[in-house]
Amino acid sequence: MSEFTGRRVVVAGAGVAGVACAVALAAAGAEVLVLAERVNDPDERLAKAEIPVSADTSALPPGVDLVVTSPGLRPNHPLLTAGVPVIGEVELAWRLRGANAADWLVLTGTNGKTTTVGMLESMLIAAGHHALATGNVGFPLVDAVTAEPAYDVLAIELSSAQLHFTSSVRPVAAAILNIAPDHLDWHGSLAAYAAAKARILHPDAINVINADDPQCRVLAAAMPRVVEFTVGERLPGQYGISDGWLVDSLDIRLAPVDTVHPAGLHNVANALGAAALARTYGVSPEAVRTGLESFVPAAHRNQLVATVAGVSYVDDSKATNPHAASASLTSYDPIVWIAGGQLKGADIDELVRDVAPRLRAAVLMGVDRQQIADAIARHAPDLPVLQVSSDDHDPMVRAVQLASDHARAGDTVLLAPAAASWDMFANYGARGDAFAAAARALEHQ
Repeated sequence: MSEFTGRRVVVAGAGVAGVACAVALAAAGAEVLVLAERVNDPDERLAKAEIPVSADTSALPPGVDLVVTSPGLRPNHPLLTAGVPVIGEVELAWRLRGANAADWLVLTGTNGKTTTVGMLESMLIAAGHHALATGNVGFPLVDAVTAEPAYDVLAIELSSAQLHFTSSVRPVAAAILNIAPDHLDWHGSLAAYAAAKARILHPDAINVINADDPQCRVLAAAMPRVVEFTVGERLPGQYGISDGWLVDSLDIRLAPVDTVHPAGLHNVANALGAAALARTYGVSPEAVRTGLESFVPAAHRNQLVATVAGVSYVDDSKATNPHAASASLTSYDPIVWIAGGQLKGADIDELVRDVAPRLRAAVLMGVDRQQIADAIARHAPDLPVLQVSSDDHDPMVRAVQLASDHARAGDTVLLAPAAASWDMFANYGARGDAFAAAARALEHQ
C-alpha cells in the first residue's frame, strides 16, 4: 500500500509527463482524473488504465485530495488555488521511489541544462553505471523511478517551474549552473525565479555552483557543503581549467579542454558542472574524459547546419533567452543575426549593447521583434535591420533569404533568437529545423 492508495487525485495536464503521472498514480491505488484541454496522443496508456479525462479545467471537482500539476500551469491557475495540496511530477516521482531507488544527481540553471545533463549521463555510463538522463528532458521522471530493472543513478534536469512544486526531494548532489532573467512571465519576478531554482539545493547534499555567477553564490551561501567550478581564474579547491585541462578540486586532470563539444567557453562551464557532479558520485577521472569524448550533443545548440558561398549557417534555436543567445553571439564575428519570438518578460537591451559591434545585420521575427529593433536603434542605429512578418507565407525561409542577402564570405548567419518560439512554431526544435531546411535550400538556388 502506498500513500496514494484510495486518494482522489487530479492530474492537471496530459502531456508526456502528465500521462506518466496518471498511470503511476493509478498503479499506486489512487482514484485518478486527468483534467486537460488537450491530450498528448489519444493516449493508449490512459485508456488501458481506464483513467478518465475531462477537458473542463476551470475548477476542481469536489472531493479531490491532491493535485499533480504540469509545469505548464502557472501557480495562480484555478486548479492550483482551490485549497487542495499541489505537487508536481518531480515531487511525485520522489515519493514513488521503491526500496531499491536510484540515487538522484540533479541540476538546474537558466541555460546549459540539457547539455550538462547529457554530459553527466555519458560520464556515469562510462563509469559502468546503469544511468539515465531524465526530468525536463527525454524519458519522464516518474517512469524512470518505476522502471524495471531499476536504474543505479539518475541524471536529472529540472526547470524552475518543476522545482516550484517540490518540497521533499533529497538528492545526493545538486548543481545550479547559472541564473539569468527568464520565465519572468511565469514566476512574476527575477527573485521568485531564483528562489525556485534555489529549491534544488539541500543541506544534506553536495551542492555544486558556478563560482562565476554571483547569483549562484548568493543562493548557495547557507549550504554547508559547496563545490565550485569556474572558467575564470581558479582558486584552490575549485574545479576549473589548468594548462589546457579540466581539473577537479584536487588538481587532478580530467580531460583536455578541446575534448568539450560543442565548443565554446559556456560549454566548458557545462562540462565542469557535469564533472563536479560525477566526481562527487565517485566517477573516475578516466570515465569523466571518456564520457566527454563520447557525448553526442542534442540538436539546435550552436550547430553548424550549412555552409553556402563561404557563409556559415548556425542553428542555436535553443537560445530561448538573452543569456543563452549571448553565449553563441560572442562566439562568432561578423554575424548576421536572426532573432525574435516571445521574450517572456526579459530585457534585451544589455545583450544588444554588448554584441552590436559583432553584427553586420539583423533579421527580426516574432511577436516581440519590435523590442529588439528598438534596442538596436539605441545601440547600433546604423545597423541594417529587416523585419519578417508572422503573416509571411514561410517566415523562416524569408528570414534566411534576407540574412543571406546581407552576408559575405566568412560571415556567420546565426539563429540565436533570445526568445521562445511558441508564437510562430510548435517548439524551438521546429524553429531550428525550419532554419536548417531554409539554409540548406540556398545551396540549390
